[in-house]
Formats: sequence, C-alpha cells, structure tokens
Amino acid sequence: MSGSKSKAKGNSWERTVAKFLSAQHGASFIRAPHSGAYIGGTNSFRKSRLDESQVKSFKGDIVPPASWIRFNAEAKNYADFPFHQLYQGSVPILEKWLGQLLEVANEGDFNVLIMKFNRKGSFIAIQPTPSLTINSNHFTYNSPSHGTWIIQDFESFWTNNRTHIEELATKAPL
Repeated sequence: MSGSKSKAKGNSWERTVAKFLSAQHGASFIRAPHSGAYIGGTNSFRKSRLDESQVKSFKGDIVPPASWIRFNAEAKNYADFPFHQLYQGSVPILEKWLGQLLEVANEGDFNVLIMKFNRKGSFIAIQPTPSLTINSNHFTYNSPSHGTWIIQDFESFWTNNRTHIEELATKAPL
C-alpha cells in the first residue's frame, strides 16, 4: 500500500474510533492533528514549550473532552498482525506501538492502544487495572520493555467498561 493510502487508512480508523468514543460517552472525541507526531519521538522537546492543554491536544491519536485529563490513546490500522509472535515472547511491531503510546504518557494516565487488522477485527491493549472487566477471551502480553498488557476485543471491552474508563480518564492527578 502506498504511503498516502496507508495514511488515509490510518486517519479513517482514528476518525472511526473518535466517533465510537463520542457515541459511547456522549462527549466530543476527535482525531488528533498530526496524530501525536508533533510531540512524539524526536519532537518530544516541543513539550517544554507548550502549556498543559496544548500538550494534551497533541498527545496520542485521539483528543478526548477537556475533563479526560488522564486519557492517552494510539490507534493503529494494519493489514495484518503477527499473532503467532505473542506466544514467542516479543512482538517487535507491538513493542514499537507501545513505545509510541508510552512516550507521550504522563504518570497515572489510562493508556490504550486501539488496533484494527483486516479481516481479523479490532482489539485493545491496556495495562492491567483492577477496576476493569476483562473478558475470558483475552491474551496477557508480557512486554520485555513495557510491562504487562491485556489484549482483547475493542468494542466489547469498551462497552463493558465505559463507566470505569471514564472514571480512570477523568480522575485528578495524585
């Protein structure tokens, strides 16, 4: 897939996720301008020049409502995923995505990686959180670099945990 088609596919998925979250929470979620690249990676130096609300606007791929001060999300839409590598101990592409997610995270954030793969479905990866309901059809991924993550179906997870996610995302920093 060419770069522009791939980018359009990713942008479309980000808009779909934002629309889903807006409907679930009755609040406005939007696709982030620049999809986090403005303060991610080699651009992290820019965070020191921005105020808190500006940083929040460029953090992750989805911009939540203002009250969601602890929300950090990356959205990925790919043709395929090497699921077999989950059983081998390390998934390089997943390591890359978790690194991107955590690179812009603040301590105490609710961090979520939202993934879609052609003809396979949509999934989330979250750090274990006692207040969240995890269905029996999940996978525990022990990242060599980023700790433990739960991977499961995106829509059912979100629908089952809508209230708890909102509480985690809106709680005041400690």
